[in-house]
Amino acid sequence: MWAVLPILAESARPRTKHARWARDRPVEETAGGNVAIVTEAAPPTASDVLARAVGGLGWLTLNRPRALNALDLGMIDAIAAALDAWEHDTDIDIVLLDGAGDRGFCAGGDVRGLYEHIKAGDPEETGVFFRAEYALNARIEEYPKPIVVFADGITMGGGIGLAGHAAIRIVTERSKLAMPETRIGFTPDVGGTWLLGRAPGRIGEYLALTGASIDAADALYAGLADHFVPSANLDGLRDALATRADPSSPTELIARSLSLSKGDETPEPPSLAAQRDWIDDAFAADTVAEIVERLRARPEAAASAAADVLGELSPTGLAVTLEAVRRARDLRGLRAALEQEYGLVMWFATTQPDLVEGIRAQLVDKDRAPRWQPATIAELARGTSTQLSTAASAFAYRPATALWG
Repeated sequence: MWAVLPILAESARPRTKHARWARDRPVEETAGGNVAIVTEAAPPTASDVLARAVGGLGWLTLNRPRALNALDLGMIDAIAAALDAWEHDTDIDIVLLDGAGDRGFCAGGDVRGLYEHIKAGDPEETGVFFRAEYALNARIEEYPKPIVVFADGITMGGGIGLAGHAAIRIVTERSKLAMPETRIGFTPDVGGTWLLGRAPGRIGEYLALTGASIDAADALYAGLADHFVPSANLDGLRDALATRADPSSPTELIARSLSLSKGDETPEPPSLAAQRDWIDDAFAADTVAEIVERLRARPEAAASAAADVLGELSPTGLAVTLEAVRRARDLRGLRAALEQEYGLVMWFATTQPDLVEGIRAQLVDKDRAPRWQPATIAELARGTSTQLSTAASAFAYRPATALWG
């Protein structure tokens, strides 16, 4: 039986000014192919989040395929409302979250909304969205029933925040995962530093700093996913989750459903594993400048390419991101990481010109020629204390409104 929760009918719910994030704009990818940016207006759908109960399965679908299912505040509220409704519903045993269309699960949030708030002189307004988003990220990790996410296609930024903290994370041959925030002079959030800080070796620093996208095999290797299922078998897995005979535990439930759907097939070998030598060597350095120096000294073409990428990005964003991933390794849990990220995000939004400049260059003027302040890694690195003082300033910042109550 199919049941649609009336609380999730977007067309029946009044919108606030905060819901401008990712509102009905299709997505284009930047020249780098990693930052999914929402641009022009697109027709609204009847409901941006579909919720239905199928047997013992609570099924949520992000329903904005023209915008690669990018999130706005209304969608975040709708997902949270469904989780609230199903938590104590004895007919629901497991929750599935997927995305409409075959191009992406979720491209993240709309940085254009962030840009508009900052330019309007109201950067604190951005905190409304971030607080709701981070609360949902923590809710997903802590939810008492298993949450399964199909990270099929593009899964970036806020999409990682939805998928990365779920109990069961499914990737396919179409999956393309990234935390690309440094490409707009920003820093990874939504618990991304918590996830990347637990990747093997220095993979976390590499992915966080460069914003590189990875496929299913690399996502499994980096710890951002749990199982590989060919996209052609997702319908079978969904049906198995909805119609299975009740096993004794959630683990058995998932294992049986994967078996019925022919999941956990073997993807291609992870390319990151083969690159660990130069990644671990270079990204273990203390500063961004030293990382670049080590990359330039390596014989691998991929190392040189990574150095080129870093040379194009915001030195401030890189310095803060490097420290954030490393500090996240010592934090007690996801909530602590989200609190750290929230402070950094609000520091960027309220004090740093590079964030607005990065969005301008990628989205507004689209000249792909940001004018960072400072302009180069070398300028930031003079005496090393400059990088240390930049990071110290970022981590000392305290937002006007706390994240957790």
